[in-house]
Amino acid sequence: MTQNIRSLSTYILMNKAFINGKWIDSLENKSFGILNPASQKVIGNVPDLTIEQVNSSILLAHDSFDKWKKISGKERGHILRKWFDLMIKNKEALAALITQENGKTMKESLTEIELGASYIEWFSGEAPRINGDILTSPKREKQLLVFKEPLGVCAFITPWNFPSAMIARKVGPALAAGCTCVLKPSEETPLSALALAKKDRKKEKQKGKNKSFFFFFNKLSQEAGLPPGVFNVLTCSTKSNSDVGKLLCTHPLISKISFTGSTKIGKILLSHCSQGIKKTSMELGGNAPFIIFPSADLKKALSGLIASKFRCSGQTCVCANRILVHADIYDEFARLLKEEVGDMPVGPGNDPATDIGPLINKAAADNIEALLEDSVLKGAKVSAGGKRLGETFFEPTVLQHVTPDMRIYQEEIFGPVASLIKFSTEEEAVEIANSTPFGLASYFYSRDVEQIWRVKSSLHFGMVGINEGIITTAEAPFGGVKYSGFGYEGSKYGIEEYLHKKYVCWSV
Repeated sequence: MTQNIRSLSTYILMNKAFINGKWIDSLENKSFGILNPASQKVIGNVPDLTIEQVNSSILLAHDSFDKWKKISGKERGHILRKWFDLMIKNKEALAALITQENGKTMKESLTEIELGASYIEWFSGEAPRINGDILTSPKREKQLLVFKEPLGVCAFITPWNFPSAMIARKVGPALAAGCTCVLKPSEETPLSALALAKKDRKKEKQKGKNKSFFFFFNKLSQEAGLPPGVFNVLTCSTKSNSDVGKLLCTHPLISKISFTGSTKIGKILLSHCSQGIKKTSMELGGNAPFIIFPSADLKKALSGLIASKFRCSGQTCVCANRILVHADIYDEFARLLKEEVGDMPVGPGNDPATDIGPLINKAAADNIEALLEDSVLKGAKVSAGGKRLGETFFEPTVLQHVTPDMRIYQEEIFGPVASLIKFSTEEEAVEIANSTPFGLASYFYSRDVEQIWRVKSSLHFGMVGINEGIITTAEAPFGGVKYSGFGYEGSKYGIEEYLHKKYVCWSV
């Protein structure tokens, strides 16, 4: 069945944007193609919406907000729970779509759908638990009350590396809080975003177009019960990004902007948001250290590193970016890593044998080539991999003798390259780890309990993984510090990003 889904993925009718419960084309009849990173073939086309249509979607979301916020948290929770059930029911189809437009392996795509669904499930439980407070008053005749209310229309700009889970992590708490949503997914991977909606089954049957597979993919938000205008998906090309982003950040009816992407773009969006004093959440770039101390279980550290470094072909913001290995175990760990990496097959994500899929596009592969060239010229050694395979494929690579003067030491790699750095003392490792303006994720492996307590307190990052390479879960807050942004997604803290506190002083 999965094969049939893949073969029909170029005709899933996800060729329209989703606004106010309707599927629409561009007013100017413009569209852009979506490439499969593995084959470099167009798998679908979506509308390049005009600024007027983006503005219209905001107005419609605002009109829907007044009704949606009045629905009880318990009822909103029921709707989100139905959405979760539909995602799980259709996870293979949704995963196949991710693999088509993003390139990651089917195993990873399935994991992403399950992760995204877990956020919807989590916030379905948080929706009925939005509680205010009664404060102690300094005077008997006054009652001091605090109510939590939804912000309003929230705009989301999401990246291509987690085209489904990243949306669920943002939209889930917003909807649970009572906000309405305008989503601008990456132009590289908009199909997974559109797959979170459903076209009217009755009308489509009347038209007789691709009945079975269209509905198989598009049976989520509307079937779950989300009213029109509450969840809107805008499709915009690269040429439109700047204008659309600016409009979302400056529009007076947008109450909140949540962005995941590069620090460079985040700064631009924050500048726009300052004009309207918008509430914002920013998940920006990372440069995660992965420290292996002498007391570490090397097999466990190796397994954690492989999971952290090579997931999505190394294209995640929380990937291990700088791998710091103590001098006493450096040679042994490098040998183990080289052996492990040498056994990782490279290929299309829909091949069950594949461990490393393609990079998202040719520019990404060009960047990895440039980083490796710079490193080798400055003294680094490629001990495994290092070769580009076609337009977008790259061998998993181990790079040794990395030093601070190399670009790969300073920059977010976003590719399947493990760069090893040798250190001698705990203090040196912590200093190297913190010597970056970024502060998203960090990792270290140790079995020394006293060292664990020291190091976890010394790392200047929003998240720390101790003897664990995969730390993201719906139950925990996800967020960074410094140039990696601010605000939290997931956990009991995530819904607070979409609520404001209204203080009421009642004189009796």
